[in-house]
Formats: sequence, structure tokens, C-alpha cells
Amino acid sequence: MNTQSKKTKSETSEPGTVERTMEMLRLLATAGRYGLALTQISEAAKLPHSTAHRLLRRLIAERMVMQRESNKRYVLGPLAFELGLAATQIYDLREPCRPILMRLAEEIGDTVYLTVRSGNESVCEDRYEGPSTIRVITLEVGSRRPLGLGAGGLAILAAIPEEEREHTIAWITHRHAANKALQEKPLRAAIDTCRKHGYSLIRSKVTLGTTAVGVAVLDTLDNPIAAVSVAAVDSRMSGPRIELLARQLHNTVGRIRESLHSFRGRD
Repeated sequence: MNTQSKKTKSETSEPGTVERTMEMLRLLATAGRYGLALTQISEAAKLPHSTAHRLLRRLIAERMVMQRESNKRYVLGPLAFELGLAATQIYDLREPCRPILMRLAEEIGDTVYLTVRSGNESVCEDRYEGPSTIRVITLEVGSRRPLGLGAGGLAILAAIPEEEREHTIAWITHRHAANKALQEKPLRAAIDTCRKHGYSLIRSKVTLGTTAVGVAVLDTLDNPIAAVSVAAVDSRMSGPRIELLARQLHNTVGRIRESLHSFRGRD
């Protein structure tokens, strides 16, 4: 009887621990190479310092997290990198997309991004720099953002089926209420504009002086799995050029969809 009670208690508490641990790993993935201090992790994850510290110690023991000696900030550890390499064999979109997006970057001259969906967030999976003398780097490969922030994430969010999109918007607006661009009214306005025109448009909201355009990549069930976006300095993004880029992005996304279909057909 006591054994069963202990087992039940352990089983019911475990998901909470897993969820908290995963939340901390997401936070560290978002922070990238800069890392986070214990106080930042504790506040963002809404955990007591002692709990956050205990979970971080366990993650360090498993090599999922490491703490820098120089500034005591926490960053993702070597095991996270190793697991990521293994996962690319299953989830990596870069191989089928690379030749298509490299060609696009050469044609338009500006920086092209491949962003993939990860739950309620987007992750920059790859970046292709065009030959323009003024290059814009707004995203590092591997960086993570909530959906709706940035052209790629906004394009993905706008393409999610309505019922699921409503749940996603509720999560984002609650979780990121301090970010004006992700508050409900401006976020819904941006989604409506994106759906109306067929592409997302971000002007000087994430990176000052920069404009980005994005289009979602849909799977065979018309669910968004990724997005392709282009970013450039404002002076290169006139109205007519934005319309041209949007058409080029739609053509590119169509080629990617065909490429993914044939690529996965090899399995």
C-alpha cells in the first residue's frame, strides 16, 4: 500500500519536473551563447532560486548545461549539441532547402532565413547571405523566438489553423505580455495583415532600420512547418520591391514544398 502510494506520488510529480526542466532548456536555447544568470532563469521560469539551482545542477551532471567560470552564466552544454546533431538526421530541413535558398539569396542579393516551427516558438535553422554590400544579420542560426516575433515566426503563426492559432495567441500574449509587439491587439493586427496580403511584413520592430518579409512553408496537410524570410535595410525595401520579394518567396516556397515531398519519398 505504501509502495503504491509512493509510486503514485512520484509519477504525478515527475511531469512537473520534466516541464520545468524543459522550460529552462528553452530559455537557454533562446539566450544562445550569451547564456543566462541564475536569477534570470529563476524569474523567467517562475521557479524559486533553490529549485532552479537544483535542476541546473542535475542538467550540468548530464552535460545538458554548463556554467561558465568567467561570469557564472549558464549555457547549453555539449550533450545538447550532440543530441541536436542526431536529430538533424530526422528533422533537418536544410539539405533539401539549401540549393533553393542559396539561389534565392544570390538572385535578390539580401539575407535569406529558413525558420522552423517548434511548438509556440520558431527557430532559425539556416541563413544564406546574398552578395549585397550592405548585409543584414538579424538572426543567428539556432536562435529561438516566440511565434509572431520576426517575419518568419509571424508567417508561421498566421498560417496555423484558426482553433490552434487562438490557443497559440493566448499562450504568447500571456507569456510575453511585456513585449509590445506580442500584446494581443498589435499581434492580431499583424496576423490579419499577413493573412490579407499573403506574406508577413516587419518594419523596424525587431531590429531598428531593418525590414523583413516572410512566407510560410506548408506540409501536405497545409499546416505550417517553416517559413522563408528576407531581411534588408529599410532603404532597400520600397513598396514595389517588397511586392516583388513576396512573389519570389511564394515561388521559392512552392519549390521547397515539391523538394520536401520528393526528398522524404526516399525513406
